[in-house]
Amino acid sequence: MDKKNFNFDPAQLTDQMKESAQQIWLAGLGAFAKNQEEGKKVFERLVEEGLSLQQKTSQTVHEKVHEATDKISSMATSFSNPAHTQWAPLEDLFQNRVAKALEKLEVPSAEAFAELEERVSKLEAALKATAAKKTPVTKK
Repeated sequence: MDKKNFNFDPAQLTDQMKESAQQIWLAGLGAFAKNQEEGKKVFERLVEEGLSLQQKTSQTVHEKVHEATDKISSMATSFSNPAHTQWAPLEDLFQNRVAKALEKLEVPSAEAFAELEERVSKLEAALKATAAKKTPVTKK
């Protein structure tokens, strides 16, 4: 190696190291931002899919309960009163088991839906009242 051709410039080497470190830092920040964005999208998709599955399951359970209740009701009314008296404990047992199954599936009860509907109505009224207060009054 020829000593005359070898040109060691510490300032140039330092600048190159700074530039390289800056690029590495920016690449890391970019990867972090992309991961956060994609992670949020994945989470939102999972929530949507979970909500969809919950609604489908709830609807299916309600349909099956309704069908079973209708069948039992029609069977119960087709029998005479003495037969109905004999079927009443069986019907109660069935209804209790269905109620327990719905509870295990965490399907909200009719009372829970009624409470939720009442809360939503109150919130809507409060929002309307708040919106009415924020509406500017125009002068003529």
